[in-house]
Amino acid sequence: MSGTVPKRAVLTPVPPDTRHPDTEHRGAGHPDIAPWSTDPYANALRNGHGPLFLRRTDGWLLPLDVERWCACADAADLSALLRCEGPVLDIGCGPGRLVAELAARGHRALGIDVSEAAVAHTLRTGGSALRRSVFDPLPGEGRWGTVLLADGNIGIGGDPRSLLRRAADLLAPGGLLIAETAPMDVDERVRVRLYDGRPAPDTAGGPDRADADDAHFPWARIGAPALLRYAQPNGWRPVDQWTADGRTFVALRRDRRVRTVSQSADTANSAAVTSSQFPRKTSSGSPLAGS
Repeated sequence: MSGTVPKRAVLTPVPPDTRHPDTEHRGAGHPDIAPWSTDPYANALRNGHGPLFLRRTDGWLLPLDVERWCACADAADLSALLRCEGPVLDIGCGPGRLVAELAARGHRALGIDVSEAAVAHTLRTGGSALRRSVFDPLPGEGRWGTVLLADGNIGIGGDPRSLLRRAADLLAPGGLLIAETAPMDVDERVRVRLYDGRPAPDTAGGPDRADADDAHFPWARIGAPALLRYAQPNGWRPVDQWTADGRTFVALRRDRRVRTVSQSADTANSAAVTSSQFPRKTSSGSPLAGS
């Protein structure tokens, strides 16, 4: 394992966000939302293991490593976390092992996930999280030091170009994107659904209704070569690429000259991100953004 010790960055304060994530989830119409709020995913997180797959329309299965997601950060995870700079946004944080590890190391980190079960699990492990899609308005847009896309989350939305553009909006100029890619040279757009190996409970032995079109959502699988092809023409500079325990990672730096509209409005002030601006766990267990 190699890497540098995480550095603190002084950034513009994250604007207060007092919306409850379950009542004002503005990205609810995006196709990455509903499937991850269903029973198969919630049950897998609750049990701490699968089986759980992404199932393509042709029946091909991609296993999801729920047991690893629910465990503590491993050596491969740490190889990515040690490269993080400044406040970290973990997109698709799942049960929160990366956010919790960063918090334990004294690093500012926020996880976002569309699954209520994932956010609740993250809070229980000591991490901070909000129930949001990456395509929702988010705290601190244009001021994050590092954005994480681990565990295949570069596939969110089925359009890596759009996701890279969104990551650029979230990062400060010169910010770092750390993405985990497929270990092979692949570049595909697919429609998948979450699948636990069981037929829908109301089918009584008939066709699996979960194979209906409305159960599927767009996903992408890309390897490091494809990610670099999409990144370089769009203001990203590759700074590192490595493999750890069979997992492949790419680090990209956002061009310092790129500036978003939201950033231009916030250049006057620069201060440390404070803990009051990160989510906290209320007595009922619901995550709320601090004011």
